[in-house]
Amino acid sequence: MRKLKLQVQISIDGYIAATKDIGNWMIWSWGPEWTWDEELRAYFKDLHASIDTVLLSKNMAEEGFVNHWANVASNPNDPQYAFAKSITDAAKVVFTKTLKKSEWPNTTLAKGNLITEVNKLKNMPGKDIIAYGGASFVSALIKANLIDEFLLFVNPTAVGEGLAIFHERRDLKLVSSQGYACGVTVMHYAAK
Repeated sequence: MRKLKLQVQISIDGYIAATKDIGNWMIWSWGPEWTWDEELRAYFKDLHASIDTVLLSKNMAEEGFVNHWANVASNPNDPQYAFAKSITDAAKVVFTKTLKKSEWPNTTLAKGNLITEVNKLKNMPGKDIIAYGGASFVSALIKANLIDEFLLFVNPTAVGEGLAIFHERRDLKLVSSQGYACGVTVMHYAAK
């Protein structure tokens, strides 16, 4: 069975997005300047080499995730090219109740029950699956016990208040933790 991995950037006080206007608090927020150090970039590329399917919330897809990375993947000289290429090559599944058809290449829509749809994907042959999305989508995956591995990219910033993804007790098993020169610490946990 394939694993569902969650990779998310998070503040040291446990938020994936700030609700106060504190500016850009992430070391790298997917912009053109890739401000992670080389070692973290290599870790990230290796993570994406282990997957062949990306789960997205409708909002993440509509906000331009697929189109952004397709644009980056069109330039082999871009330092983010390898990651962007892995995103464009991967099958993408957008979870939605309202969209009628996919507007993005290599993308299908999942309109059924979240648990049923994810378990169907996990039981298909292939590499592992990675999830990206906002707090509501990610929280729903966590609440349904669908995440097998949590890769929390902890940024060295406390934002004070924001959007959390954990809303109840969740016991996890530490697989590894690694600090990087840019200030990010990757906390890798497995679901118990």
